Amino acid sequence: MPKETAVYTHGHHESVLRSHQWRTAANSAAYLIGELRPGQRVLDVGCGPGTITADLAALVAPGHVTGVDANGEVLEQAASAAAERGLKNVEFTTADVHSLDFPDDSFDVVHAHQVLQHVGDPVQALREMRRVCRPGGVVAARDSDYAAMAWYPEVPGMKEWLELYRRVARGNGGEPDAGRRVLSWARQAGFTDITPTAASWCFATPENRAWWSGLWADRTTASVYAKLAVEGGHADEGQLTAIADAWRTWGEDPDGWFMVPHGEVLCRV
Repeated sequence: MPKETAVYTHGHHESVLRSHQWRTAANSAAYLIGELRPGQRVLDVGCGPGTITADLAALVAPGHVTGVDANGEVLEQAASAAAERGLKNVEFTTADVHSLDFPDDSFDVVHAHQVLQHVGDPVQALREMRRVCRPGGVVAARDSDYAAMAWYPEVPGMKEWLELYRRVARGNGGEPDAGRRVLSWARQAGFTDITPTAASWCFATPENRAWWSGLWADRTTASVYAKLAVEGGHADEGQLTAIADAWRTWGEDPDGWFMVPHGEVLCRV
């Protein structure tokens, strides 16, 4: 079976987890919630620190949720988060989405949030998600689209951030503009009953703007992404510092507004 070939662009620096731990089923998987029922078996692919996974477990209890991620260390945080909520119907294990270690037809729902943009073969990933989903079940995938992100005002350096991120992500074997492609990837993976939708995050209140700009400023200079940008010859440390400063400048502007669009697909098996 194919194996992962892409390098995960973000890594698991605190500035990355600061973003991932904010995610919930409500703000990141609302398109899926209507499909969830008590007693279902759910697979959460690329679960990271497990905040969405824990919400899914609460929604399908007494059903069972399995969260998988390629990184074993982040799964320790996911397990701790679930334990803090007193959830007994969730477990976590490592996995490669290109070759999932589960039998055919194992789950009622298979979910992936912000995963397909980071893998080497998103179509194969969706094929595997389809394989482990039982007939009549649902495969759900949601990914952001960097080229469609929009912000105001046009602070110098922000355009350079977007161009740099897309170069680094593609250099790592991923596709940063995944949101517009998820429907196409699902069709290539063999799905025929697909409901495509779109949704967005918006960061514009003083609190949200400070949080979003701060984590991206820190990510730009201190995370694995920063290391990969320099080692890949995409930017030097001075350029990264300038981009981080641009993020902080944008975040301090009372008119600041940022929109992150997502493409979504609900695929019936």
